[in-house]
Amino acid sequence: MTPSPLLFPLQGALRRVLYVGLYEALAIAVVTVAFVAGDRSLGSASGVAVGSSLIAVLWNLVFNAAFERWESRQRVRGRSRARRLAHAIGFEGGLALWLVPFMAWWLEVGLWQALLLDLGLLLFFLAYTFVFTWVFDRLFGLPRAAA
Repeated sequence: MTPSPLLFPLQGALRRVLYVGLYEALAIAVVTVAFVAGDRSLGSASGVAVGSSLIAVLWNLVFNAAFERWESRQRVRGRSRARRLAHAIGFEGGLALWLVPFMAWWLEVGLWQALLLDLGLLLFFLAYTFVFTWVFDRLFGLPRAAA
């Protein structure tokens, strides 16, 4: 049995837009603070945050639509910890393929340094994605594909 949403059930495009909007608003704040704390200027940090967010929004929409299509074809319904972990790893791994070159370009550093910068964020966002999605699902219920 699927637990009832704490707020109200939400499906389809509205669900995806709200998910991405909330996720990215928090992500922009975290990335900006992290880069300013790492001795980057506010302009450089906010540029990385906004650019990363735009890339992440596009990737989020593509990845989550594909993940839900895959999920709808699975015999076992619901979102186990293993499925949530697979979701988080798939999302963050794919995102890194886009973000590392962007960060290298924006910050005028090599790909290796950009990868190292991204790794710190990647570790944080791996946990963040897992927890955020779990909380979102508790508030708004599971998507039809997982229910």
